[in-house]
Amino acid sequence: MRDLVWLIVVLLVIGWLVGFFAFPDLGSIIHILLVVAVILIVYKLLTGRRL
Repeated sequence: MRDLVWLIVVLLVIGWLVGFFAFPDLGSIIHILLVVAVILIVYKLLTGRRL
């Protein structure tokens, strides 16, 4: 259960990369995935959980 956040982050980043290169017309919409991934990383850092 600890690594669930990291799994979500990895899936979001992979989804962002695929969307960024495969669907460049989506523009800023695809960047929402990257923002959510960064928010999850910051949350994990602020809660003091081990990386």
